[in-house]
Order: sequence, then structure tokens, then C-alpha cells
Amino acid sequence: MSVPQLNEEPRGEEILAVFDTAFGELLAADPAAFRVKFRKMAASAFAFYRGTACLFYHDLDAASGGRGDAGTFTGPYLDDRTSRVWIHGDLHAENFGTYMDSQGRLIFNVNDFDEAYVGPFLWDLKRFSASIALVGYAKALSDDQITELVQVYAGAYRERIRALATGAKQDEVPPFTLDTADGPLLDALRDARSLTRFGLLESMTEIRDFERRFAPGGGSIELDAATRYKVLAAFDGYLETLPDTSLTRPDSYRVKDVVGRRGIGIGSAGLPSYNILLEGNSDALENDVVIYVKQAQTPAVSRHITDRAIREYFQHEGHRTVISQRALQAHADPWLGWTELDGAGQLVAEVSPYAVDLDWSDIDDPEEIAGVVADLGRATATMHAAADDTSGESLVPFSTERAIDAALAGDEESFAPLLVEFAHSYGARARADHQIFLDLFRNGRIPGL
Repeated sequence: MSVPQLNEEPRGEEILAVFDTAFGELLAADPAAFRVKFRKMAASAFAFYRGTACLFYHDLDAASGGRGDAGTFTGPYLDDRTSRVWIHGDLHAENFGTYMDSQGRLIFNVNDFDEAYVGPFLWDLKRFSASIALVGYAKALSDDQITELVQVYAGAYRERIRALATGAKQDEVPPFTLDTADGPLLDALRDARSLTRFGLLESMTEIRDFERRFAPGGGSIELDAATRYKVLAAFDGYLETLPDTSLTRPDSYRVKDVVGRRGIGIGSAGLPSYNILLEGNSDALENDVVIYVKQAQTPAVSRHITDRAIREYFQHEGHRTVISQRALQAHADPWLGWTELDGAGQLVAEVSPYAVDLDWSDIDDPEEIAGVVADLGRATATMHAAADDTSGESLVPFSTERAIDAALAGDEESFAPLLVEFAHSYGARARADHQIFLDLFRNGRIPGL
């Protein structure tokens, strides 16, 4: 499929307008952080796509089939239920990896819930499908091979949704663990298992006067007394948001040290962040825990969801991120919680020593890629099914897997072709937009930089 012929000047202005809405305030506060962010986005079309969920949803909303009552979307497979489910919000090929759940199991699944919200389930699938088109293009796969990959993803998603909707027991659809995963997913889990809490602590801390403290340098920022006091007050508020079963040893809440951090990663530019060092589950220094406090961002998808009941359900963006992650992720991080700092919602979670992202760099064989994509399709379906009337939240008071299954059953034949067509067309759109962005950025046309 050829790249559409584009009039670059109007599209460039459109991109700048979307960036101003999404990033303007943070960019004005920390231009240097956004220069780093945009340099990373300039590296490839996929990196650009990762950093521009705001543009993706702007385009998707503009092309949508319209809205029904209460702002719900209409169109293929979307109705008053399937357009109002918990979604990841930034589901792409690199937002999968390992974590240790609250039961001590290493799990491979979706990660990074900063953009999670309530909206059309199909938007997650489209965002992932377009990302696969970009991955395939970067690996020089043919259009037919990319088509097959999206078909594999759609088929695996459909199969898992059907199984969950028809009452499959949990042990029949187990999570991806060291016992059930294979291929690159198993490799990631084994890599995670080889990591240690001691190794993480050694990379971030040192022992001074018989106590562990954060080491200077490495991105740490020493806090003045007033800021430290505010962070500790926010920490006290955070403790009230933890589940009663979260921790059993009171000393685990004892703060040993606090430092500031600059927002890192493509999605965190300009966001203030802090690391807090806590006593672990014993007096041994190798069991200490590092948690981070990060200002939560406005999810890109929320700007295109008009339902007030959804917006008003959340106290602030920190609360929204945590509630969404707890809904979408079974047995989430026991340290996961929220708080407020300087009037802004904050996300709080552990800096996990067991986090390993899926590495696509050595996944080149089309058959192996297809196996991974199928697993990610199953993981996507399991995530959507977890976040419904059984999640403990009242915002989505119905069985999402049954609602999605019923919608797909109405037109089985068109489901995969819909995702295939979108993957090719938006993959081409993203590649062209990346070039436009490069020219805007390198020629100094992004305001504020």
C-alpha cells in the first residue's frame, strides 16, 4: 500500500496544534525535557508514534462514525457498552513486559497504564495494529506479511474473548508466567527472574553510616527542606490509598531518604518525579524498597470522550491512573496508590527490580513475530475482560467480554479486515507524519523550543 499523497503544510499546522493542546503547558515549564523527548521521537517512525497518542486520538476521533447518547461512539462493533469499557489507551507493540504481581508471581502482560481510560475497545486494537504495521515496515516485511500479522492478532484476540465470554475457567486461560509462556515472552520472564532487588538498590543507593541512602548523581536531585516536607506529606496521603492487605509489616512504611528525579522516557517529559527509599520487609538492607511519586498526566484519549460520568468518576489524574490499572491488571503492584502534591494528582508505585520490556530488536523471523503477536492478542483480550463488573469499580457495570463477544459475533468476517485496513493506512500516515515532524523540529518550527 503506497503512502498517501499529503499536503504537508496544513498537516504540519495540524500536528503543531495538537502538540500545543497536549504538551503546551509542560513544554513551557521545561523546554529542555521536551527537546530530549522530541530527539527520541525523531529516531524512527515507531518512536514518533509512541510519543504521539494525542495525534492518534485526534485523527481517530475525526474519522469516527459519530456519537450516540451520553457521548458513546457508534460505528462497526461499537455500541453503548463496547464504546464505554476500560482501555489501555496507549496499546502498542512495546508496551508489554514483565512485572511481579501481588502474589509473588512473575507475569508477562501489558504494562504502562499512564494513558488508561474508559472508551471504545476498538481504539486499543487499532492502536496496536498500526504499531505492528510500523514494526513490520521497519523489519522490511512485505505488505502481505504485515496483513498476516494483523490477522493473527485479530484472530487471537477474537478466540480469547470468545473463550472468556462463554465461561472458560481461569485455569483454562492462564496468564503468561514462567510455566506457561514460550519464545520471546519466556525469555523476558527469565531475564526478569535473573534480576534482584539488591542489584536495583546497588544501582541507585549506597550505604552511609550503617544505613542505605540514595547515591548522588545519576539523575538524582537533592531536595530543599520545604520540598522534602511536601513530598513526605504527600507520602502520608498516599498510604491511605493502599489496600488493607497491601503490607503486613508497619516498618515497611518508614522513609529512609527522598530525592527528586527529572521525568524520563518519551511519555514523561516535563513531569516532576520523586523517589522515596523505604524500609523493606525486614531489617536487612538488601530488602529496602524504592517507590516513585510522579505527576500523572491527562490521558490523550480523555480529550475525545465527552461522557461527564467518566470524567467525574476520578478525583484527579493520579487516582484515574491507579483505578484504571487496578481494573485492567489482575493482582497489581501492592505499592500502587495515589496522592496529591502542589494540587496535582500523583501516581505512586514501586520502582520494580523485575521489570523487563519485550525486546523486538532480535525478533526478526516472521514466524516468530507471528507467535509473539498472537500472544499479545490474547493478552489484550484478557486485559479487556478483567476490567468490568468483577473489577470492584462501578464505572463499567457489565461483563466487557460478553459485550465485546456479542458485538464481534454480529459480523465475524469484517473484524480482521477492518484492523488490517487501518493498520496499513495509519501506518503510512504515521510514517509520513514522522517526516513532517522531523522537518518541523529540525527547522525550529515547534514553538517554545
